[in-house]
Amino acid sequence: MTTRPWIVDDDLWALIEPLLPPWPERSPGPRPVSDRLCLQGILFVLHNDIAWQLLPLELGFGSGQTCWRRLDRWQKAGVFDQLHQLLLAELNAAGELDWSRACVDGSH
Repeated sequence: MTTRPWIVDDDLWALIEPLLPPWPERSPGPRPVSDRLCLQGILFVLHNDIAWQLLPLELGFGSGQTCWRRLDRWQKAGVFDQLHQLLLAELNAAGELDWSRACVDGSH
């Protein structure tokens, strides 16, 4: 495991980037922080269990508020559900899932 698990490598980014909704052509305000940097900021906050407003600006991930807004936008667009399905399919195709330990719950 890397010492900085919030850093998204090129292979993982190649899977995630096509799932992200396009940025509006005419958005007000300054040029947005790149999606990849925002994702790394989100992962930094989650990994370190800190409040969004404590995300250090000097890391270059944008503000905590910027990262939170991007997380909210992506969640509403279904990005994480799609990514989950994609990763499960890839792991299954590689024979890396042990389905003998799967549990199905029909109550939801």
